[in-house]
Amino acid sequence: MDAAEINLDFLEERRGGSAAGVPSFFLYGEPPREVGHHFLHLEALDDRSRPADWNIRPHAHANLSHIFFLSSGAGEMRTDCGAFTFEAPAILIVPARTIHAFAWSPGTAGRVLTLSDAYLAELLGRERQFGDLFLGPDRLSPRRFSDDAARIADCLQSLGRELAWTAPAHGIAVEAHLLTLLVMILRMSHTENTADPLRRGKQGELVARFREAVEERFRASHKIEDYAAGLGVSVTRLRAACHAAARLSPHQILRRRVMLEAKRLLLYSNMTVNEAAYFLGFDDPAYFSRVFRQHTGLSPRAFRAHNSGATEARATV
Repeated sequence: MDAAEINLDFLEERRGGSAAGVPSFFLYGEPPREVGHHFLHLEALDDRSRPADWNIRPHAHANLSHIFFLSSGAGEMRTDCGAFTFEAPAILIVPARTIHAFAWSPGTAGRVLTLSDAYLAELLGRERQFGDLFLGPDRLSPRRFSDDAARIADCLQSLGRELAWTAPAHGIAVEAHLLTLLVMILRMSHTENTADPLRRGKQGELVARFREAVEERFRASHKIEDYAAGLGVSVTRLRAACHAAARLSPHQILRRRVMLEAKRLLLYSNMTVNEAAYFLGFDDPAYFSRVFRQHTGLSPRAFRAHNSGATEARATV
């Protein structure tokens, strides 16, 4: 299945239907199940890729995001936003609900870190810029920064060791390694995007302004036309800039920010679902619930119930 076919399936999903033929897994090949609030999983890349003959078919995860680190090998990642070729060392970002597939070169090695939406939402509450890493699927090439690649490999090795045992301050140690990893990748992403003429140019500046406007007004307006008018550009121009610089549509950027705030309200406030809906600018709480379910795979009440205080950490080393 090529990238065009993946895009067609994703289009159906966004229209409110199901992505025909594209399964939703817990981890690849495993049926969906509940995950704890602090779910974190680390495994060797070839644990699933080698048995699949190095070809991972299109699939998605309802509430889990991936960070891949390739230490050797190469391949292609196909997503609903397009295809990415890569050579090790490289980092691949796959946000939750992104349809993705891989064609790995035989023998490709690395690690796959998976974390839950709930845990990511908690971390974003402390550092909002982490959210920039998960706005859409992406590929980073730390080969330009060999020291960064080595530090990331060391950090993942330390995280794997900590996840594999229980010792005093285990949870704090796990989170310390995770935060260090995210900071390194965020800084590398910032350096790489600053060096990219496309993202540094006028389109990137427009998207940065759009994101600032979204941050200020996402509760007041859910209409892209309002944002385009406020920025003094057409909707068509804004859409083109977002696709070029962020590999997302303006609607996706806005909706992900609204849903992130919805998750925070459900997890960390005493608001009812109806109160959260009105607070976020929805006139109809039932419509808010439908949008939330489409985005997360769960109703707001189920999301709150499934993520209330549970913790989980898991590793394969």
